[in-house]
Amino acid sequence: MKNALNSTELDSAIENVHRAGMPGLFAEVRDGDEVWRGAAGVADVATGRPVTADMRHRVGSVTKTFTAAAVLQQVEAGRVGLDTPISHYLPKLVPGGRGDAITVRMLINHTSGLAEYLPYAYPSFRAFPDLAGTGPRSMDDHRFTRFDPLALIEMGVAAPATGAPGSAPGLYSNTNYLLLAQLLEHVTGTVAEECVTRNVIEPAGLRDTGFPTGPHVEGPHSRLYEMWLGKLDPPHEYSVYDMSFAGPSASLISTVADLNRFFGLLLSGEIVSSSSLTEMQRTVRIVSQEQKTIDYGLGLYPTEGPDRSVFWGHGGTVWGGGTLAVVRADGKRQLAVAVNMQRWNRLDASGRPEPHPIDEALATLYRVAMT
Repeated sequence: MKNALNSTELDSAIENVHRAGMPGLFAEVRDGDEVWRGAAGVADVATGRPVTADMRHRVGSVTKTFTAAAVLQQVEAGRVGLDTPISHYLPKLVPGGRGDAITVRMLINHTSGLAEYLPYAYPSFRAFPDLAGTGPRSMDDHRFTRFDPLALIEMGVAAPATGAPGSAPGLYSNTNYLLLAQLLEHVTGTVAEECVTRNVIEPAGLRDTGFPTGPHVEGPHSRLYEMWLGKLDPPHEYSVYDMSFAGPSASLISTVADLNRFFGLLLSGEIVSSSSLTEMQRTVRIVSQEQKTIDYGLGLYPTEGPDRSVFWGHGGTVWGGGTLAVVRADGKRQLAVAVNMQRWNRLDASGRPEPHPIDEALATLYRVAMT
């Protein structure tokens, strides 16, 4: 019987991403019962310590799928209404008519019109989305800052609205998911991290997945290198970092194996009900953090595979680290990949990111893994 996974092609593709300039990366691809795991490059550029496929990694906004699933579970339990205004649950956090107009669904799919708080918490990002006007200084300033989530929410709510609630396209905003974390705490009586852990992570058997309790990643992991669009050269290392600026929006730590397990279970209806999964896959148009207009559901978004098949999943970035986890709609083919450098594209004279060999090499890896 012919193997569905071409290990030789996958080995070559992941090595080529390293050769294109990525310090290190690791991945797992599944097709039914077949599993390929691979790694290329180094976890520490100073010592040459190699990356391995079982390393733990900060997965950034892949966290949103976990948080969205936890909210959908509360919808199934009758404690939350998807189309109920957030003011019904958290009247003080989104006051007035605005809170009456923004529903729980709008928070999960980023159509609330609430602004992103990060440019206000990190002053050197204030010019965003004008990338040329942003700088990396705030990342160093806040390496050990313990942010209050309510203060971050207040920044996003006080900022100018990005659109009317429910209007299209929406705008990707971490403010939405910090509010969802407060919603989970309100209806369950436990902090969101505990709720997600108890109701999503543990039942799924994800032994290497969890929220950080401090600035360090426990267990085997790679250092994380940030270039900030060529403004940090050589890249700065941000492996030790207080992730309270992201919380249940983007702070989760996991492995590529756990991510594939989670998304496989989610798409097979074992994390939320089939009706909830249908809601998660109902998409609207939003503008991503990369300023691209994409389809986005409830903590999930679709990606077209090389053969026009549809994959569902989520990507994520942190300072220095990136992750992508997707599963084909039929649940059979899966990919989870982690990289240890971010924002490697320098800006051209017009302030737009220039193409980099890493981009093409990653696209080839995704194509091989998804075919």
